[in-house]
Amino acid sequence: THIYHNYNIHTGMHQFHLPEGKPSAQVFSGLITLLYSDFSKLMDRYNAYLDGDEPFIPLKETEFSIGMVDDMMLVTDPWGNQFCILQSDDPIEDRAAQVGSQPVLEGHDISEGLALEDLTVYLPHGSNLDGIGRFYEYVLGAPTVSELTDEDSISVAMGERQTLTFQYHPDGEEDGGVDVGLHTEFSYADEEDVDADLPVYPSNHGPHISLYVTNLSKAYVKAEELGVLYVNPRFTRRAYTKEQALDQCMFRIMDIYDPLDEEREVIVSLEHEVRSAKKLDGTKYKSCPLL
Repeated sequence: THIYHNYNIHTGMHQFHLPEGKPSAQVFSGLITLLYSDFSKLMDRYNAYLDGDEPFIPLKETEFSIGMVDDMMLVTDPWGNQFCILQSDDPIEDRAAQVGSQPVLEGHDISEGLALEDLTVYLPHGSNLDGIGRFYEYVLGAPTVSELTDEDSISVAMGERQTLTFQYHPDGEEDGGVDVGLHTEFSYADEEDVDADLPVYPSNHGPHISLYVTNLSKAYVKAEELGVLYVNPRFTRRAYTKEQALDQCMFRIMDIYDPLDEEREVIVSLEHEVRSAKKLDGTKYKSCPLL
């Protein structure tokens, strides 16, 4: 029997969860922006790749590429995920180690990457950007960053040093060929052990984002009011009620729509794991990187 693995990859205090593909890797439709102190080690490894060094041979004949545009390094990973890497003006401030960090395995160094500065999610052209801003303000208390928002995108503050951006797909026209299900992959293959009396949700095998809030109870109530709560049967932790969410320090939402839209038209579907920074007894939740 094949055992599927999940790897946790750290970039400063931020973290990627990388499950082994079943059968293929997830490809996120968007752009991941990372901060590094400098490009020297990245370019050394890239030059070794160009020279055909043995450790990099598996990258041949894949989607992997690197290019420089002005002061940005644009990287496509072997499966097609796209990254923008920027050089930090203040590495100590951007790593923010005084605020929090991820654990470092014995014998390993801290990550070269300082932070995940922004996650840009691609949308169909014409999507209701203002409605997205209202959704995040209403449910999660996350304000729009006006100076980073324009007619083609909207950026939402995820704390002081990170943004979540929604942008019209750069390759899409008005009808674009992209839809609100761009970031989901639903199936009903994991429902065998779900209580028959509980609501039935499809499993999502697409990407999901995880974020922390200071008031999980308030966020849950707001999500419940809008009817956007979601339970992913893929995972053993399943919060069907507020009590379960508070006990497990998490709940999930899926559909984003404008709180002012009486028709409740879904703007985009993207799974969120909303976590509490603290447990019911007031102590820090074990996975929270904040100090």
